[in-house]
Amino acid sequence: MNQPLRVRYAPSPTGHLHIGGARTALFDYLLARRHGGAFVVRFEDTDQTRHKESGIEDQLNGLRWLGLEWDESVDIGGPFGPYRQMERLDIYKTYLDKLLASGHAYGCYCSEADLEQERAEQEASGEMGGYSGKCRHLKPEQIAAYQAEGRVPATRFRVPADRIIAIEDKVRDHVEFDSNGIGDFIIARPDGIPTYNFAVIVDDHLMQINLVIRGEEHLSNTPRQILMYEALDMPIPEFAHLALILNPDRKKMSKRDESIIQFIEQYRELGYLPEAVVNFIALLGWSPGGEEEMFTKEELIAQFDLDRVSKSPAVFDMDKLNWMNNAYLKKAPLSRIVDLCLPHLRKAGYLQEGELDATTGAWVEALVGLNQERMRFAAEIVDLAALFFKEDLVIDEEAAVVLKEEHVPVVLTSFLAQVEQAEAFTVEAMPALLKAVQKETGFKGKQLFMSVRSALTGQVHGPDLNVSLFLLGKEKVASRLRSLL
Repeated sequence: MNQPLRVRYAPSPTGHLHIGGARTALFDYLLARRHGGAFVVRFEDTDQTRHKESGIEDQLNGLRWLGLEWDESVDIGGPFGPYRQMERLDIYKTYLDKLLASGHAYGCYCSEADLEQERAEQEASGEMGGYSGKCRHLKPEQIAAYQAEGRVPATRFRVPADRIIAIEDKVRDHVEFDSNGIGDFIIARPDGIPTYNFAVIVDDHLMQINLVIRGEEHLSNTPRQILMYEALDMPIPEFAHLALILNPDRKKMSKRDESIIQFIEQYRELGYLPEAVVNFIALLGWSPGGEEEMFTKEELIAQFDLDRVSKSPAVFDMDKLNWMNNAYLKKAPLSRIVDLCLPHLRKAGYLQEGELDATTGAWVEALVGLNQERMRFAAEIVDLAALFFKEDLVIDEEAAVVLKEEHVPVVLTSFLAQVEQAEAFTVEAMPALLKAVQKETGFKGKQLFMSVRSALTGQVHGPDLNVSLFLLGKEKVASRLRSLL
């Protein structure tokens, strides 16, 4: 490729950024940054029935959160705008007229009822489905008759017969299509609005896109697009069609599939870290050179290329994503994790809205710090923190067994006395209180610590006991000990 690399992510603004779209955008971005090229984001909004008013901003917000900066789009402009198809209708008409004038396209006056009848007749006779081409060679008087009826034509592309259309795909290698299996297809509806296959080639040509990365569901569109590039005497870009992303059952992912969180906005709301999500998505179909799986964005840029993108579908492994996000959470500054957890603690009713005072701020920081290594994503802080907010203690089976041991009342009575007379109830003060119990009762190790933990948390195992006691607070600790005793 002699020209500077130019790639594009071109979604329909129908909702939030989907995991599949995010992967396409990420691969575009990584290649553009590695090769000093341009990453263009434009919007294919000609299907107004599916258009969502907030769709463009939803998509851009998803990309922003992932940290994928673009070079041209609706918000920052660029030399090849507009970057919305509905603002480019005059441009498409120019190229549509060229195809009509050259005979590569023609007006089709068939109504939906005509086409439905044709499909039914084909099915009844066992013929292969597809448009028969009945409007290919209309005579002037036939056209006049249709127009007199008030019919407005759609525009169809005239597909040449007996052509083998070959593609050297950057992921799928050599792929061939027989033009006889395509059939004349609509490139503009009667209202003049272009269909996807036509608008996309005009946009890619005028925006000088020279590498098209997209999902393999678009592979069957590629021969149609190549034929139109040729008819308009346009250079044909390179293509890279990415294999599907499968769900954990190795079935094609559906947007109704609830086994996977599918939209980037949902990961943001649940408190995942964007760098972890980017790292995970990059590995959906691409493998680095070695065994390493954890990469910064800069490291991905330095290593990413299409040669290591697999032809086989990628399986979305939620457990791996959670493992990866947990690894990133462990390394992140505590203050950042606190900020991620606060909305969830407030939504659960554990904290009030507004600024935290110094005492509450220190308490929340200790709470999040206690659980930072255990969280897979920030929303889990609600369940992990429930112990410190609920009045009724739930004691599990193991803890119940421990609490029946003979030494437990002695240990708990002594600890209650230490708690009641303690002047300071801080994390730093806890070791001295427990040491005093050991000295008074003679019980230490598991007999001491497991008794206290079981009585106050209802579990025999858990995070740091000193921090847990501080978070429960003096009154709740004393209340729970009295209740058990």
